[in-house]
Amino acid sequence: MSRLPLSFACGPYDRMEALRYGQIEVEGIDLRFIPIQAPREIFDRMVGGREFDVSELSLAEYVSLEAGGDNPFIAIPVFPSKAFRHSFICINRQAGIQGPKDLAGKRIGTPLYTMTAAIWIRGDMENIYGVDLSGVRWVQGAMEKPGTHGRPPAPPKLLKPIAITPNTSDKSLSDMLADGEIDAVLGSRMPESVRTHPDKVTHLFPNFREEEKRYYQQYRIHPIMHLVVIRKDVYRQHPWIAQSLFKAFVAAKDWAVQMMYFSGAQRYMLPWLFDDLREVDEIFGGDPWPYGLEENRPTLAAFMRYMRQQGFIREELPLESLFAPLHGRVT
Repeated sequence: MSRLPLSFACGPYDRMEALRYGQIEVEGIDLRFIPIQAPREIFDRMVGGREFDVSELSLAEYVSLEAGGDNPFIAIPVFPSKAFRHSFICINRQAGIQGPKDLAGKRIGTPLYTMTAAIWIRGDMENIYGVDLSGVRWVQGAMEKPGTHGRPPAPPKLLKPIAITPNTSDKSLSDMLADGEIDAVLGSRMPESVRTHPDKVTHLFPNFREEEKRYYQQYRIHPIMHLVVIRKDVYRQHPWIAQSLFKAFVAAKDWAVQMMYFSGAQRYMLPWLFDDLREVDEIFGGDPWPYGLEENRPTLAAFMRYMRQQGFIREELPLESLFAPLHGRVT
């Protein structure tokens, strides 16, 4: 019996490597893996042109589409990208910022106000650190170059007005931060200037690794950036593909974990990899990157709350409504 051909666009992550190179087969599916390094390109091509059958997609854009009632996609609880965000808040050393609450009233750069990473950071700042962001002056633009961070065809819509100024200068947000033209940046990328100009730019949380561990241990949140979606027109014709894909994604992730723990020859250029893995085991209980709804419920519930608080959705959606039904799934 012939297998169903499906295209899948995603970043070339270690947890997808087994699918990209055919180490793991997807039951009933001939999966054509399309590696694209820049997530924004994947999102714009999928939302704007429906170019792929299956793809990685921004969590914020997906929730907004679902809340709008005309979502062309259905998700499965597979999360290609997760990232703690404390280390992605960087400040100018002369801006008078000693702690999170000093962000109030500052001029802050962000690639896209509507991006998932920015929603996470603002939500954490307001809910966990008590920061008043109501007086912040937002500057929007690319972190590493002048101009915009992509051109989303359907960005999450704000239900309340927010003062956002586009960066029309000939500088990147990273350079503006180093030059003191903005006080801080937050988003999906660290500014290059935190590395190239450490005398001018630093992290809001100098001990961000310890703060991120504390955050996870207290709140059980490992921020989800992206999920995997299937075009609904494809899914309606072949609903079985959700289960088949989910099982394959779980198997690919498990394969990547096994490769990472192999100590005969170190797989990654991380000198203390195995001590890092020991710490990961202690904190995450053996699985640092679980898929599935229940395993990620605290994280997804927090993000849904943040989107409502920040005026992206009128009410929080039931988490179960976000995903295709799966039966007998592997966890």
